[in-house]
Amino acid sequence: MTRTPLRPLARILEARSKGENPDAIERENIRLRHEQMRDKARSRAEGRLLVMGFFFVAAFTAIGLRMSTLSASVPAEPRASDTAGAQIVNQRADIVDRNGHILATNLATYALYAQPQQMIDPVRVAHALKRIFPDLDEARMQRQFTGKRTFVWIKRQLSPEQMQAVHDIGSPGLLFGPREMRLYPNGRLASHILGGARFGREGVDAAEVVGVAGIEKVYDKWLRDPANGGKPLQLSLDLSVEAATREVLQAGMDMLHAKGAAAVLMNAHTGEIVSMVSLPDFDPNHRPAPKPTQHPGDSPLFNRAVQGVYELGSTFKLFAVAQALDLGLITPDTMLDTKGPLVWGKFRIHDFHNYGAKLSATDVIVESSNIGAARMAMMIGADKQREFLDQLGLLEPTPVQLVEAEGARPLLPKKWSELSTMTIAYGHGLSVSPLHLAAAYASVLNGGIRVYPTLLKTDHPKLGPRVVSEQTSAKVRAILRQVVTRGTASLGDVKGYDVGGKTGTADKPDPQGGYYNDKVISTFASVFPANDPKYVLVVTLDEPVETTGKHPKRTAGWTAVPVAAEIIRRTAPLLGLRPAIESPAASGVTLARN
Repeated sequence: MTRTPLRPLARILEARSKGENPDAIERENIRLRHEQMRDKARSRAEGRLLVMGFFFVAAFTAIGLRMSTLSASVPAEPRASDTAGAQIVNQRADIVDRNGHILATNLATYALYAQPQQMIDPVRVAHALKRIFPDLDEARMQRQFTGKRTFVWIKRQLSPEQMQAVHDIGSPGLLFGPREMRLYPNGRLASHILGGARFGREGVDAAEVVGVAGIEKVYDKWLRDPANGGKPLQLSLDLSVEAATREVLQAGMDMLHAKGAAAVLMNAHTGEIVSMVSLPDFDPNHRPAPKPTQHPGDSPLFNRAVQGVYELGSTFKLFAVAQALDLGLITPDTMLDTKGPLVWGKFRIHDFHNYGAKLSATDVIVESSNIGAARMAMMIGADKQREFLDQLGLLEPTPVQLVEAEGARPLLPKKWSELSTMTIAYGHGLSVSPLHLAAAYASVLNGGIRVYPTLLKTDHPKLGPRVVSEQTSAKVRAILRQVVTRGTASLGDVKGYDVGGKTGTADKPDPQGGYYNDKVISTFASVFPANDPKYVLVVTLDEPVETTGKHPKRTAGWTAVPVAAEIIRRTAPLLGLRPAIESPAASGVTLARN
């Protein structure tokens, strides 16, 4: 680079000849050189700023694109590597009803643990914890805090108030670990269906929640699978209908002094269980421990609707008349011999009342004649009867999504003799659960297609083979409607909903042998509306007794039927069923308006 001299000789000589100061020429050249240097530096800086600006724009553009990609992607739980050990996954999906209402969810809380070596006054800490948690053993805590232990679990979960109280103790040895607990915001509602959950593997900073019963156990892996992206498990239950059913059933159980009760409300065409209640029940937020010395049926954990297998009495007469009609052995008007008693060997079959020498097939059901049902069963035969009941799912556990259902196997006769055929026709000698009965009634009354009970909301129900013809199904529904309008279930008529159904009163077996004289299982199995079946309802009461009259009444017509009628009256509007209003008959009077 050529540099211009600060004191050029030619200009110096010229300046001296003119009497000018030569130093001014040097100063001027210095100024011009500095201006050139400043312009170059500015140009260089502007270029650098331009390059840096470009890089900043590129960087922010890349970050923005990455953030957009992440926000549009599905969040996934990170998986631990094999070398890092198994990670505790504590996120559990919600459970909701068919309308999206929460049945089970998660709540962030904390666990309390201690590191005794960090405590300043262990005895004072133990005493303070005893005041906050009265259920803890103060002497045991003192031994743990003053011994050689370095870690002690105190409480698996805390309320915010308890956590603040522990904070106020001010001991450095009391520490908190984050937890995610299972919460059932509706308390006892649907407790037997949900089942409950508990902590599985635990660490200081996390604990897994695992199902212990009901839906929580059946779908435990699904609920804990991060691949589902937090999608809730949607059940077929309707929370409002469940609440109304439980309220009415509890009131009926208390009023009738019953030991227990169960109700199953099912969609007759899909098998979806809209409501299922078993009483007594429990709060899954505080699931009680089973008592080994207690009879299983007396435990609040026992699901009477699914696990309880009972002789359900005359409700089985529906199957005898449906099969006989479908086989063409009878018509609704066929007269059957009901003269009693019906003698088979040393056994005698009696009716509750003397119905005369003959009844039509319709009146056998309307009046609930054991002898008439036994006559139909003799016409059908043992093999065909067993095959038909098997097609209805009455000889095997129900396929519903509850672990408790697997052990609820129907109790069958050791030998399916002719006598067994006759007694099973009126509900003695074969024990099933109320859920079995509801599914079988739905299959016969919905037009004759076998349905399978389910607790999951579904748009594509699992349908089985045809069990009876559409004509037979319609005839049976008409007969059941007459049971309500003029038969044993007259208290079950709900205005506007055309209820049809069958009562059943079965003597309760005595564990010592035989049957009790004053203890029964009363059942009412119903369908509504009978002319266009939508839902099937089964109500069962254990040892009910109606005491408002001079004499106690235990039959289903006085016990289970009124309870079922009130359930239908309360739940039908919730199910979207509008009552049918009959047009008033013409009076012959014409109203004229001016």
